Amino acid sequence: MNHLLLEVRTEQEKVPLLASRAFSSSARQLRNKVPEAQKLFQADNGLPVHIKGGTGDVLLYRATMTLTIGGTCYSVYWLLVASMPQKKA
Repeated sequence: MNHLLLEVRTEQEKVPLLASRAFSSSARQLRNKVPEAQKLFQADNGLPVHIKGGTGDVLLYRATMTLTIGGTCYSVYWLLVASMPQKKA
């Protein structure tokens, strides 16, 4: 009886092992780009970090700053409008 139970348990253990290998096998084929990125961003060339990444990073930074400043100004405008009481005729 113990032999039968042990055999069933080992068959059940094989399924997760096979499934995990299938899902993780594609990750091994990718090349590690971290050392290249570290060299790029740690280079002492006087550029700010948001510019070192290239044109995409510059555009993303400018779009973020534009939306942030625009949203702040819009919020302040509506706070000022809401703080002024309406005159009743």
